[in-house]
Amino acid sequence: MTVVGLDDTDSRARGMCTTYLTSVIGDALVAEGATVEKRLLVRLNPAIEHKTRGNAALAVHTDCDPEAAFEVAREAIEDLSVTDDPDTQPGLVVAPGDPGSVPDSVAEFARRAVRDRLSLAETLALADTANYVQEGWSGGRGRIGALAAVGAGRAFSEWTHELIAYRERERWGSPREVDPDSVFEAAESGYPGVWDTVDQVTGDAVCVPHTPGPVLYGIRGDNPDAVRRVAGGIESEPVASSALFTTNQGTDAHLRDGTVGSVRERRAYRVNGKVSRAPETRRGGHVFLEIGEGGDRLGCVAFEPTKRFRDRVRALRAGDRITVCGEVSEGTLKLEKFAVRKLNRTGDRNPRCPDCGRTMESAGREQGYRCRDCKTSAAEKERIEIERDLEIGWYEVPPTARRHVAKPLIRGGFDGPTHPE
Repeated sequence: MTVVGLDDTDSRARGMCTTYLTSVIGDALVAEGATVEKRLLVRLNPAIEHKTRGNAALAVHTDCDPEAAFEVAREAIEDLSVTDDPDTQPGLVVAPGDPGSVPDSVAEFARRAVRDRLSLAETLALADTANYVQEGWSGGRGRIGALAAVGAGRAFSEWTHELIAYRERERWGSPREVDPDSVFEAAESGYPGVWDTVDQVTGDAVCVPHTPGPVLYGIRGDNPDAVRRVAGGIESEPVASSALFTTNQGTDAHLRDGTVGSVRERRAYRVNGKVSRAPETRRGGHVFLEIGEGGDRLGCVAFEPTKRFRDRVRALRAGDRITVCGEVSEGTLKLEKFAVRKLNRTGDRNPRCPDCGRTMESAGREQGYRCRDCKTSAAEKERIEIERDLEIGWYEVPPTARRHVAKPLIRGGFDGPTHPE
């Protein structure tokens, strides 16, 4: 067996897609008489500043000779990657042997690539130690992701699937023609095993991208047959080709357990804490809150694109115990989901007059409260029970705002009740 890993061949501004290039490589290998056993789509650390649009690295598992596979992949990269974009730095790594028998160091490298920040120097040293063939273009930073993709098959145990349909070449850059009614009908038929296909509240077909490039739509789900069935129900412009990928999308592989005082920049965490400052909506519609544990504090934010999720965040109040998930950037955790562990259901209010039932007014600083009509008084505010709009359990951003690697609540496996979008 041979594993071909590649990354960073696309451009945020000019399109292309590394999944498409991987599909081309796979077809070329088959044309050479080889067998393609699997195509891996590995979402790496979403907090890294050098990431491509979806920060995906790709791998092809094939029985092709390593030298021949390298030449096929190299030719495809040179033909299709967007190397005239200064931010695009393609990388290629080819490893001989079974994907499940890569060295421990390469598997660990793959795990770290999803959660940490890695250097090109470390990458090249490890590839050399493992006797892997590698090549880079325009700096070759993509070799970091390429080596991670080589090790991913052994590094991770939880996988989902995505079927990606590609457009005819002459249609790239033009508006996509996909019948929305068929997308919603197909999505309903496959849910919940097939997820994040549409957003039922906004009416968006989430599976259809808006960026330039070859992808027509992508259908994600728990098993290959389910995504194929949903894709088969979509009416659209002609599909030039399609490819099935095994992927870590929808698994929360990027999250690590952390504490309020230990989080680091450019990593993603799962953190427990108590709401120490009530949510505040600021300019632009972004909602901020703060959690604390001991003497440490951590700011959190739900950005405007998370839409109705912000209402869930606004419903929190000081004293609530929660678990927050998301990446840390500039000292603030960007919320992807949160779990309510314990709600603060008590609050203070001005006391009621025992005679007339009206709310008392302040009698002055540190002078308690007095009923203006009855002249009755009280020394302090009353403690009351407050109705809450939240329930115990997990809440998440809508499909339109979800990171590729983030796990939708509908997939299950969470440590509490869930309230899926």
